[in-house]
Amino acid sequence: MDGRYIVGSSGSMYLHEPGVYLYPVENTFSASDIEAIYPVGVLQGIDVQLIILARGSQISAEKANLRNLLSVSQDEHEYVLLSRAAQLIVWHNEHRFCGRCGHEMTHHKVDLAKHCSHCDLVQYPRISPCIIVLVVDGDRCLLARSPRFPPGRFSTLAGFIEAGETAEAAVHREVREEVGIEIKNVRYIQSQSWPFPHALMLGFVADYAAGELLPDGVEIEEAHWYQRDAMPDLPPSFAISYTLIERFLKGEE
Repeated sequence: MDGRYIVGSSGSMYLHEPGVYLYPVENTFSASDIEAIYPVGVLQGIDVQLIILARGSQISAEKANLRNLLSVSQDEHEYVLLSRAAQLIVWHNEHRFCGRCGHEMTHHKVDLAKHCSHCDLVQYPRISPCIIVLVVDGDRCLLARSPRFPPGRFSTLAGFIEAGETAEAAVHREVREEVGIEIKNVRYIQSQSWPFPHALMLGFVADYAAGELLPDGVEIEEAHWYQRDAMPDLPPSFAISYTLIERFLKGEE
């Protein structure tokens, strides 16, 4: 085997050494321990593959903290590579058996997919589309706090797109459900793969239209309007939520 490798097993990524996720070519793995190999990209001119070790394999390494790795990614290219590897590790682990008939899945001969030879179902890596939106009102923006956030952390609103729903409709619905206000002028900004565990975040900015803030008390426990010179603790810089907020701070929204 040539190139460099990312190693995963049982849904987790493993580090070669503290803080280092790439395994060098000198590392050898027994063929009996390797369950699957997936290409994940090229990093600095070097081919990178994902090696999935069989469950029960002895791995003398610590599990990777994906958020920590993404926070120190050198650029968007490395972020994408890590995101792809993390999502494939979870997909491989969670789709070992057919969801239609229960038989064991095998690797598709052509596509990046799993195939059931019993009922012919083909299962591709799962991607869950989500919206994330910064609501602005002149010189202030709306930031909210989820009970899952670290103490003092506030961020943009977000949620999954439901079956049959457009992304724009999901923006209106999520804002209404989570904080009770109406918005207008919804505009798309950019997207980001978000491997926690398999989301695709579609980022928007929208203008406040009407209503009083009323957090739902479940997804959102606090929500406030913030001026540019008085912001709370914000999301990490690698997150698309921070990108949306940064645009507001720079006066681009």
